[in-house]
Amino acid sequence: MDTGHFVIAGGGLAGATAARTLRSEGFTGTITIACAEAQVPYLRPPLSKEFLLGKDGEDKVPVVPQDWYAENGVDLLLGNPVVAADPQAHTVRLGSGKELEYTKLLIATGARPRKLPLPGSELGGVGTFRTMEDSRRLKAALSDGGRRLVMVGSGWIGMELAAAARSYGNEVTLLGLEDIPLSTAIGPELGAFFRGLHESHGVKFRLPASAKEIKGSGGRASAVVTDAGEEIPADLVVIAAGVMPDTTLAGNAGLTLDDGIVVDASLRTSSPDVFAAGDVANALHPFTGQHHRSEHWYNALMGGKVAAKAMLGQDAELDMVPYFYTDQFDVAMEYSGFPSMAAGQTPVLRGSMDEKSFLAFWLEGNAVVAGMSINRPKVHKTIKALISRRVPVDSARLTDPEVPLEELLPEG
Repeated sequence: MDTGHFVIAGGGLAGATAARTLRSEGFTGTITIACAEAQVPYLRPPLSKEFLLGKDGEDKVPVVPQDWYAENGVDLLLGNPVVAADPQAHTVRLGSGKELEYTKLLIATGARPRKLPLPGSELGGVGTFRTMEDSRRLKAALSDGGRRLVMVGSGWIGMELAAAARSYGNEVTLLGLEDIPLSTAIGPELGAFFRGLHESHGVKFRLPASAKEIKGSGGRASAVVTDAGEEIPADLVVIAAGVMPDTTLAGNAGLTLDDGIVVDASLRTSSPDVFAAGDVANALHPFTGQHHRSEHWYNALMGGKVAAKAMLGQDAELDMVPYFYTDQFDVAMEYSGFPSMAAGQTPVLRGSMDEKSFLAFWLEGNAVVAGMSINRPKVHKTIKALISRRVPVDSARLTDPEVPLEELLPEG
């Protein structure tokens, strides 16, 4: 198919990548990207890492340069999202009220921060963290140091923001519902490693603890009261309690939902000519035979490519091994694999946690289902191959630093 009108609802990495892939695959029809934000589609990982820390400027954040859209005949609508879709009529309605007909529709509406019903959450200095504007605002508030930040949430974003805040010389107290941060994601042993890393840099933890109330003075936050009754002084409060897939558009259009928009391996929804990709898509994975929803950038990148090819009628499936990374203080971590398959498994280690240089592997039977590297770059191509090729491994050789990982892969 090289004609028609393809509409992309959502201006993030998945949507922009889909548009770029459509053009690179030879699609010459009309492409419209309708964005909720008045911001050219951008990458989210730098918002809590390089951009927030001032290592990268705003020129490093866009998925493609702004000029690319006009040069490639892509109609980019900023601040004018798709607010309704009629799959039977093949039409969408924009926030401006304008209606568009489409040949294919891609829903890439992403996710929105989970809000907590906390008294005082409307005070100045209190916010969530998701958008470019959130990162700009937090960077401005933290960059001079000397502020008191309370993080509500001990997941990856909460830990990254805590690290950035301490790097600027601010006081940081982190609340979380787990006994050990990140233990649900990577287990208690590795969660304790990250807690120790943060504590060595001055981050204070209250675990398990939740925020009960935010107190204020003069219209701004002044303290967070925990469920144990402790009052923690705060100039800034960031609520990082996770995100929820933004399924409002899809639900009102009658698409099948279950922790996101249910799609097959080619990212087709329950309605013909409608696809979904990125954080909002709960996709069938050929490797596991189960549906998975991922909130990481690599899923959005690859999902945008797969959706575009499937919209063109090509055989394409989202069959990659999931991947994400984090940078906190002097630790660079990369993770490849399936957290649902690793859940409950005790990882085996290669290298030294004390030296902040090691690999961790999760096994199901004698096969690797997930792998993590700490300050060990350029190993994840091999780790992904171990996972995707279902290679049986000897645990002793897997954990032996003297055995190159590549030797664990069969020839061919």
